[in-house]
Amino acid sequence: MSILSNINSPDDLKSLSRSDLPELASEIRKLIVDVVSKNGGHLASSLGAVELAIAIHYVFDAPVDKIIWDVGHQAYAHKIITGRREKFHTLRKHEGICGFTRICESQYDAFSTGHSSTSISAGLGIACAKHLKNETAKVIAVIGDGSMTAGLAYEGLNQAGYLHKDKDIIVILNDNDMSIAQNVGALSSFLSRTLSKKYLQDLRKEFGELLKSLPRIGDDVYKFAKRSEESFKAFVTPGMLFEAFNFEYFGPINGHNMDHLIDILNNIKHMKEPALLHVTTKKGKGYPPAEKNPIYFHGVGSFEIKTGNSNGKKNNIPTYTEVFGETMIRLAREDEKIIAVTAAMPEGTGLAKFHELFPERFFDVGIAEQHGVTFAAGLATEGFKPVVAIYSTFLQRAYDQILHDVCIEALPVIFAIDRGGIVGEDGATHNGLFDISYLRNLPNMVLMAPKDENELRRMLLTALSHNGPIAFRYPRGTAVGVPIEQDIKPLPIGKGEILTKGKDILILAIGRSVCDALAANEKLISEHGIYSTVVNCRFVKPLDVELITSLAKEIPRIITVEENIRQGGFGSAILECLNDEGISGFKIERLGIPDLFVEHGPQELLRTKYKIDSKAIVDSALKLMVS
Repeated sequence: MSILSNINSPDDLKSLSRSDLPELASEIRKLIVDVVSKNGGHLASSLGAVELAIAIHYVFDAPVDKIIWDVGHQAYAHKIITGRREKFHTLRKHEGICGFTRICESQYDAFSTGHSSTSISAGLGIACAKHLKNETAKVIAVIGDGSMTAGLAYEGLNQAGYLHKDKDIIVILNDNDMSIAQNVGALSSFLSRTLSKKYLQDLRKEFGELLKSLPRIGDDVYKFAKRSEESFKAFVTPGMLFEAFNFEYFGPINGHNMDHLIDILNNIKHMKEPALLHVTTKKGKGYPPAEKNPIYFHGVGSFEIKTGNSNGKKNNIPTYTEVFGETMIRLAREDEKIIAVTAAMPEGTGLAKFHELFPERFFDVGIAEQHGVTFAAGLATEGFKPVVAIYSTFLQRAYDQILHDVCIEALPVIFAIDRGGIVGEDGATHNGLFDISYLRNLPNMVLMAPKDENELRRMLLTALSHNGPIAFRYPRGTAVGVPIEQDIKPLPIGKGEILTKGKDILILAIGRSVCDALAANEKLISEHGIYSTVVNCRFVKPLDVELITSLAKEIPRIITVEENIRQGGFGSAILECLNDEGISGFKIERLGIPDLFVEHGPQELLRTKYKIDSKAIVDSALKLMVS
């Protein structure tokens, strides 16, 4: 029987001898690879954090001690250890366990995470709450995988250092070559394990108090001793940055050496001020294809375990992301003013090839969307054409910068919003279901969504030709498969197009929902003899007011359909338009996401469940015809 088969809680883990732990790590890795090869997921990050998860649970007492896994995609081993081993095969499946940590999923998930760099701030909040309640639990924030590039992490460090007394927070920086520093060798590992011992920490404090108590010279001697210690630490470690935040710094140490991890965690768990442990790990550890290509296996679909080859799409239809990237390259060859900006996602946004061809016109700002938007605004003031390519869910983090730094002065910044709509297996933290609502209310903003890949290309050219803030959102996944037109033509701003003419129902659609509207129209004709006028509205803002109002007068049974939250979305814009133009006497069905966060699951299943697919359009049309 395997060791893992007996691990159903951290208490089971603590019953093991240290000599059993390497084998447990191997078995956990095998399970992770097996499940992710079928379900997809964040493989490389979780493989790199297996020993770290084991050591943390071996030393600390969760759920009394609170463990926060930044981003959450490092936490597969944590999930397996904390009672979810038997359900792990449901990872990212609809109604299965989430690919990120969720408070509602387990008492061992201290904080829900999906976006990066939140762990230190959340951990400090929990630590302060524990202090106010006179509770002695420790808080452990595990951050890494690039999350230390975001300003929020440093805001948390800054506040933690300011409130440092009696705040039992430990930050573990999981440095897997996507963070801030390289391992500088065995000496630093030895020093950290030695200097972290409790009796030395106590002695250090007592000696410091003794020095300060010396008449006349005490403060000067203490300051000199402190500077000497800091100089020595700076020479052998990269810890001065964290010492400046009033954190006791230890590391870097090998994050795959279980004995070293357990020793140092045991040593620092008794400290009464903030501590930062810097560990170095190998992303993809234990699975050679992921070790060789950690970027690809960061977030991956199903694959063959033996080769690492994808089991993904077999057709030649490109994804929307690929079409965007290729179009950027084509247009950049013709216009030297075009600049690409992304936030730690050059591959995910389709800009990796652009980076190779135009390195001086490509900027990856790291996980710093706020900076990226304001940086682009600065470029725009100097006559360049910055295209900010960011996932819908991550652009939310830069909302104030869009409003304050771009829209107030109407700067010509282009927002290419990938993953607009239901994303699927990544779930509530990653579904891009709010961008229509949070962008259409901004003065000076133009907002578009293409019905297919050809229209995406046209919208990019339209955006580059526009002298003001402009955004277009497009979905995750394979495009429609229409023939690619060689000649790219801009679109007239604020003009929609009629795709079918019918007298019974008016279907106003935006983005990928246009294809569902066309499919619904065919079914309504063939099965019910109902004929619809289908409009590809193209623009959420400005709307084609003339076209919409004229059609609403002729066809007062209206359906709006969007892959966005209903509140403040495209359907709301249509209602506002009809009200403002004095149109009355119509009946309307607004199809969109209701007032909730959509869970993880296959895109098509979720579109059906939330009634934004072609069947839902047909059902709404039949309802309108009899009402």
